[in-house]
Amino acid sequence: MQEDSIKKSKEKMVNRRNCLKLMGVFGLGLAAPAIVAKPAEGKHLDNLHSISRTRPHMGTLVNITIADKSRDKAEKIVEQAFAKMTELEQILNRHSDNTPVGWLNQKGFLKDISPELADVLHQSLYYNYISKGAFDITVLPLLELYKKSYETTGSSPSSKQINDKMKLVNFENIKINKQGVRFLKDGMKISLDGIAKGYIVDQAANLIKLNGIKYALINAGGDIRVIGGNGPNKAWKIGIKDPLGKKEFAEEFELNNGAVATSGNYGNFFDKDKIHHHIIDTSTGDSPVQTISASVLAPTVMQADALSTSLFVLKPKDSVNLATSLSNIEALIIVKGGRRFRSSGWKDIIS
Repeated sequence: MQEDSIKKSKEKMVNRRNCLKLMGVFGLGLAAPAIVAKPAEGKHLDNLHSISRTRPHMGTLVNITIADKSRDKAEKIVEQAFAKMTELEQILNRHSDNTPVGWLNQKGFLKDISPELADVLHQSLYYNYISKGAFDITVLPLLELYKKSYETTGSSPSSKQINDKMKLVNFENIKINKQGVRFLKDGMKISLDGIAKGYIVDQAANLIKLNGIKYALINAGGDIRVIGGNGPNKAWKIGIKDPLGKKEFAEEFELNNGAVATSGNYGNFFDKDKIHHHIIDTSTGDSPVQTISASVLAPTVMQADALSTSLFVLKPKDSVNLATSLSNIEALIIVKGGRRFRSSGWKDIIS
């Protein structure tokens, strides 16, 4: 028993150390997640075994928890889910030159794209359309400009530099067809950071469900997907971190099925004054200043991921209107000063 405890402790240390290395590669900070999940009050029935493992993936720590009658099956499916994530990361990761997305950003075109990449690109196009451009994967030239400017000069880029890069930011300049994908302007690049993590988590969740698992949770640095709660009659308690820091959670609710994600100014700033961060409004070339947190409850993490980014960029009332117009979507928007905007059904889910 003591040996098992020591082994688990060492595994956690290694995972965290590996994650810190990934954070350095990806240029991210190891900030506390904007959403926290923990078991709610209730009882486990049917003698279920709960298996929980944490690994570094997608520039963050990913936890998978599965409850099942068979401990061996639960452990096997956890490993398969992590393997699926690794497989998809090798396709969708823009931080490596040796992935399809990396090749696309280098060459400006890519033939014979995989079904997974084609799916994410088409879904990105959909969210770009319904958000009226607020969600735009062609934002990468601007992100790289801000990062380089603050690293080399300690200040934001000039208006001219921003305007020059904004000429490369437009989803309409991506051509996707049976022959592959091509950028219509030299220097264009894409970032799937606002949607790929959600897609990868969903594919892992689908694998878990297809193997007959009824109760599971995947927490990818605060992007959460829940399958059937934490056992029979036992939900997960979800807490949305207070962006103002006045208390631990802004709001809490229970979740048995579905997904939730939050975009906000909790971390990943380029500057010490926390003005410019990893979310940029492509219509202005600057980080949004009004909204400080946008949370979305949806059937899938990909939906929650892409929409939380979109709603963070849009004006609060426009965000609520968009969320209300979509089926099975609820949203919470928190703006500077603490005022909250909620979709029509949000009040029905909070504690």
